[in-house]
Amino acid sequence: MAQQRSNRRHWLFWGLLTLLLAAYFGIGLAWSGAAHHAFWQPARAALVPGPSTHGHHQIELACESCHTAPFGAGTLMQQACTGCHGKAMDEANDKHPARKFNDPRNLFRLEKIDATACVTCHVEHRPRVTKAMGLTQPLDMCAHCHSGKDEMPPSHAELPFNGCLASGCHNYHDNRALYEDFLLKHAHAPALLDKRTVPARGLLEALQQRMAYPMDKYPFERVAADKADAPASWKTLRQAGAAAPGHADALDTGHARAGVNCSGCHQVGANLPAGATAPPDAGQWVQRPATPQACVGCHAEEVKGFGSGLHGMRSAAGLAPMTPALARLPMKPDAGHQALTCTSCHGAHAFETTTKASVDACLACHDDSHSRAYRQSRHFQLVQQEQRGELPAGSGVTCATCHMPRMRIEGEEGSRPGVQHNQSLTLQPNSKMVRPVCQSCHGLGFALDALADRALITRNFQGQPSVHVTSIEMALRKDAADKAARAAADGAAAKNPP
Repeated sequence: MAQQRSNRRHWLFWGLLTLLLAAYFGIGLAWSGAAHHAFWQPARAALVPGPSTHGHHQIELACESCHTAPFGAGTLMQQACTGCHGKAMDEANDKHPARKFNDPRNLFRLEKIDATACVTCHVEHRPRVTKAMGLTQPLDMCAHCHSGKDEMPPSHAELPFNGCLASGCHNYHDNRALYEDFLLKHAHAPALLDKRTVPARGLLEALQQRMAYPMDKYPFERVAADKADAPASWKTLRQAGAAAPGHADALDTGHARAGVNCSGCHQVGANLPAGATAPPDAGQWVQRPATPQACVGCHAEEVKGFGSGLHGMRSAAGLAPMTPALARLPMKPDAGHQALTCTSCHGAHAFETTTKASVDACLACHDDSHSRAYRQSRHFQLVQQEQRGELPAGSGVTCATCHMPRMRIEGEEGSRPGVQHNQSLTLQPNSKMVRPVCQSCHGLGFALDALADRALITRNFQGQPSVHVTSIEMALRKDAADKAARAAADGAAAKNPP
């Protein structure tokens, strides 16, 4: 009898433990809030079917970001992909959009590869077959559709069929820097252009034209020290020398010079976008404003870009902010647990961007060979020369110049040049960097060669490219052959008029 009671207790214990574990993992999987709580996160982590790609591993616990419905697939998964990446594909004039393969004239291609779905080529949780850019198709995938004399031009006859995606040749989605007319247009550009500066930013001018901007509260004139609208208690502390050092810095920033007073960031609801509903605590003074909420009123497009990139995608998904310790690139151990927000790079008051946000903040975390070589590079020498007044503004090349370039940004205030905070837009394939970045200073041929030279990239472009991409020469030869053929046809027509 005692043995039977002991067995029953064991079975009861194991049965109860099984039910508790099933409940724990079940709630962790089914409850969307589980991704945001430390107690439930291990349940989700244990149920992830495999590591995610470099682009998505930060948000792999926020399963709902991609799996918008239980067991959702097909259309739902495609909508999840295009929800994040659709705009970038439209801007790139995607050469292989899904609608192209829904055309009856291209339906026969679907027998070879289902090009209507992103997950055909980009499958998550399969690290053994995942290549750069999350590609899970073999590198000879192009040959499935582009083979034979009707698809492959004579100039490509001797080329390997698995090299189509090499830098300087073809990209599946984005060929803006590689299509034939563009190659011909820039075929004879020198390695270094005569004028070498990046575009100026245009946010201030755009805000001046925005009808909803509170001009009466924050006029575009420098905030004087006696006009700072911080609470009287703060001013008393500042006069006594007890205030934080950053308070004095705040009056010597781009914000203060543009007329943005203390309340613009520290007062709840002071910079809400037009039409937004004021929160219940509107008007309350906050000592440490939360970002990006305090920034979005004036920097909406920058905040959107930040949330789409590797630095801010966790915050945008409702997770705790990204920390360098979560990255897969080498990072400095001392910075491992620093939460990445707007003020991580820009500071709370001293918003200097020449080197602090665009060089120092980057190198405080990144510890790969490319980053470590930057301060010895010619690009950094240009930054120093610009700071000494030896070169005009925009001549220096910082980390942000290439990885957060100044591009045309479409927002409420219209189109303007601004800093694109989504660094993923120019990361892979790196030929996407040619138009918005490299061609501000370099010719197309030099840029394609440099971006194809992995060793040169590791050295942070110290030296000359040792790799040569023949795309421009091929385009020139084809253009010459086409012109000769047209001339011959015109000559034959002249000799034999109808």
